[in-house]
Amino acid sequence: MSGDSSPSAKLLLECVEHVSTPVYVYQADVIEQQLQRLKDAFAGADLRVMYACKALSTGAILRLMNELGTGLDTVSIQEVELGLRAGFDPSRILYTPSMVSFDELSAVAKIGAQINIDTISVLEQFGSVFGGTIPVCIRINPHIMAGGNERISTGHIDSKFGISIHQMRHVERIVTSHGMLINGLHMHTGSDILDADVFLQGAELLFDVAESFPDLTFVDFGSGFKVPYKPDDISTDIEELGAKLCQRLKLFNEKRASPVALWIEPGKFLVSQAGTFLTRVNVVKQTTSTVFAGVDSGFNHLIRPMLYNSYHHITNISNPTGTPRVYSVVGYICETDTFAWDRKIAEIHQGDVLAFSNAGAYGFTMASNYNGRLRPAEVLIRHGRIVPIRRRETIDDLVRTELDGE
Repeated sequence: MSGDSSPSAKLLLECVEHVSTPVYVYQADVIEQQLQRLKDAFAGADLRVMYACKALSTGAILRLMNELGTGLDTVSIQEVELGLRAGFDPSRILYTPSMVSFDELSAVAKIGAQINIDTISVLEQFGSVFGGTIPVCIRINPHIMAGGNERISTGHIDSKFGISIHQMRHVERIVTSHGMLINGLHMHTGSDILDADVFLQGAELLFDVAESFPDLTFVDFGSGFKVPYKPDDISTDIEELGAKLCQRLKLFNEKRASPVALWIEPGKFLVSQAGTFLTRVNVVKQTTSTVFAGVDSGFNHLIRPMLYNSYHHITNISNPTGTPRVYSVVGYICETDTFAWDRKIAEIHQGDVLAFSNAGAYGFTMASNYNGRLRPAEVLIRHGRIVPIRRRETIDDLVRTELDGE
């Protein structure tokens, strides 16, 4: 799949006619295609795809994932509750928190979701309270720098995530002393990983640890697959990774009395390319150094370019055949909120609609009300139909939770 898998300009402009701008538009068929690609790539294993809902947790998307048969990877009790509302059975929900209270962890355990623990002290407390009555997965930190960026790498030595691979002896003592049932091992090394060998390096470590846990029913390798953002961008070779990892899992299972299943947690891979963010140009402003195209949005709606220096391809769908000119696309927030510097885009006029590709992941879910701005609408395109799935906020929504303080 190319870096730009946006629907046609005509269909996107129809979405704008329906709900105006700014709006996130998602294509159900792209999500289905990405899911099928994973299933095909990992066909050699007993695979469970656990959709990482932090990427996009809108109810309609969660219901679509449930319909497509995925499980759900969650990181908070609120995401667990969203999953339950979307129809997920608790047994198909994985809960992998970080630094949460033990009260929250206990509440999720009682719901019946699969618990994943990444801290030794929490593991010991959980064992003392629940013993072997509730099966537990353990998240391992393999001390691997993956993705090349500490902001999106979660398996390196300085990461807050996971129990160090060098602390497994301590883990085994805790498990034994409390009679705990360890049914899964988990590892997630980061995002935007290109090299299949990084996954395989981590896999070897996880398989080594797995020898000490005879009751395992699954091993979870997280995700972090890189998707293409730019036209002709490179991405993770899922087919190569699937073939190699399934072969290694097969060798591992041949040595066990009961085989383990393979779990993966794609979020961005499933929804990123399915999403397009649409904005309208408020102002075209020429300065001594550049020409700004100012849109009716900002980092309150799409923070990734400012937070991660992420690239989103921008197309003028109102004038797609116009003469390409160089613009800096900026937002309406009273901060520096630049989506793109010196980007070549078809000639832009006030009122044009700009489409940001690859905006399905970590777009709406990271939106805020900064500057008192309202969060945008969302639309799902499925079977050729434009279906609004979230109305845009109003000022009443913005103040709904406030109290008079009297």
